[in-house]
Amino acid sequence: MTEQPRTTEPTESVVEKPQPLLPPLPPAAPPLVPLQPYGPPPVPPAPKDRRVLRAVLRWTAAVVVFAAVGASAAYGITRMERTDVPGLATESDGRWDYPRLERPPLPSGSPETFAQANKAGAHHADLRTLVLPAPRGAEEDKALRGEDGWLATKDFLAAYEKEERAEFAQELTDNGLRHIAARGWTTGDGTHTRIYLLQFDTAAVVDELFTNTASSNGPDRLLRGAGASIFDEDFPQATPVDKIQRSVYTETKPYGAEHDRQAYLAAGDVLAVIVQSRKGAAEAVPFQQTVMLQSQLLA
Repeated sequence: MTEQPRTTEPTESVVEKPQPLLPPLPPAAPPLVPLQPYGPPPVPPAPKDRRVLRAVLRWTAAVVVFAAVGASAAYGITRMERTDVPGLATESDGRWDYPRLERPPLPSGSPETFAQANKAGAHHADLRTLVLPAPRGAEEDKALRGEDGWLATKDFLAAYEKEERAEFAQELTDNGLRHIAARGWTTGDGTHTRIYLLQFDTAAVVDELFTNTASSNGPDRLLRGAGASIFDEDFPQATPVDKIQRSVYTETKPYGAEHDRQAYLAAGDVLAVIVQSRKGAAEAVPFQQTVMLQSQLLA
């Protein structure tokens, strides 16, 4: 058989190929071969060396994992409250667990209560949204919600002794009481809290009513079932809420059926009355906390 001569050129296709827009790149250069160092070739590591290498890698991986876990734990602790960290828990100081408080939005164009443009000191937000909510775990007194969130004046007056009610009712009428928003609750330790927000036409009316109702010697109106009350000198004076007048009282010993604490706040066009009662003794800390939080909502 006659041997066909070998061709060094590839067979071209019959179909003509389109010419590229750019000239073809030159063929890639062969990969560089690393130069071998002078001397004999390196000796592969002994099995023992490989075991050491694997052990070092395992320990390195373990250290990385533990470091990551430790960093995550540290981050978690920084995000926790102190009382949530085992071993760092602190004893409760008696404060209640209130929900996060936010002032309701004002109607468009309405000034803040104590803004210079608000000469009457009016609260333009719905008064029912300014009553302090009950703390978590407390049982709410639904009767104080009234009808549509407004409490009847007679139900507010029922918190006072009978001989006080007629005169107090007339005083409220003469000063133009508009409406009352209220809320009450009882906590697990038996403390009963009542908050009443009485709204009038102007801050000037409330100032005068506050002066006549909450004197420095004691409240001018006697609560139902309560004995004599005096100004609470132990109430912190270093944390007042700006532009809100405040008078706080505590019942003197011997207590009646319950120990009563009460506070009167003058906040613009609102007179707030806060009462806490408890058999034995009403604790000071939750009372102070309640008064301060309600003050902040009205500020």
